[in-house]
Amino acid sequence: MKIGLCNEVIAELPFEKQCEMAAQLGYDGLEVSPFTLGDEPHLLFPAKRAALRRAAEDAGIVITGLHYLMRAPAGLSITSRDAAQRNRTVGVMRDLCALAADLGGKVLVHGSPDQRKLEPGFEEEGRKIAIDCFAAAGEAAARAGVTYCVEPLSRKQTDHINTIEEAAGIVTAINSPALRTMLDCSSAAVTEACSIPDLINRWLPTGMIAHVHLNDPNRRGPGEGELEFAPILAALRQQNYAGDCGIEPFVYVPDGPACAARAIGYVRGLLEALPR
Repeated sequence: MKIGLCNEVIAELPFEKQCEMAAQLGYDGLEVSPFTLGDEPHLLFPAKRAALRRAAEDAGIVITGLHYLMRAPAGLSITSRDAAQRNRTVGVMRDLCALAADLGGKVLVHGSPDQRKLEPGFEEEGRKIAIDCFAAAGEAAARAGVTYCVEPLSRKQTDHINTIEEAAGIVTAINSPALRTMLDCSSAAVTEACSIPDLINRWLPTGMIAHVHLNDPNRRGPGEGELEFAPILAALRQQNYAGDCGIEPFVYVPDGPACAARAIGYVRGLLEALPR
């Protein structure tokens, strides 16, 4: 089980310094949000992609993958009935699969709540459009050798794909070897009907879960709220989870670097205390 830091937490630093800080704090890698790389991250030149990957390697970490995929460029939607907007969105999704592979990443996490909202009165049409978009992403991910994850998000964030079961239904319907779902602790804790350890024990054996985000329902880092992470990490270890866990807070107290330091210390401490 590898632990990565979602890089927007320390995005005020140059990318090379992000890599150095993550390594110094004890992270195994950075999980990159494309919008931190520019307004059109899917169009980065090959030399820039190579430089980003080299920066991580020089710091002794890896780029584990990408998340928050649809924030940049502006104007994307996987549920839009507008064909031009939809085609542009699919093009970005395909390009991001190639970007992830070029950076050495293995997984893409499709959250982006604002870019998946359903238009009132056209909900079913929007859901079908989203499935087509995810199918295209699955094809591109397979070509690039990466895994594309449909991320369930809480009902506070979006009205579309709120549970692992919903996401798994999409994955099953598309039936792509490169398409999976994932577990976001913050969303699962407020939306799912059962506990997170129970979710892990139910879904990990199915092969559906390819990634995990560690965060609290209060939107802060693990250990900064009421959610107990020891049982979550114990369930992951018991199920022999060998994927990556990304630490993904949204509220940084007192600031991003301090939040990143606190989170990795807390998670590493819990992992060390678990039986092997």
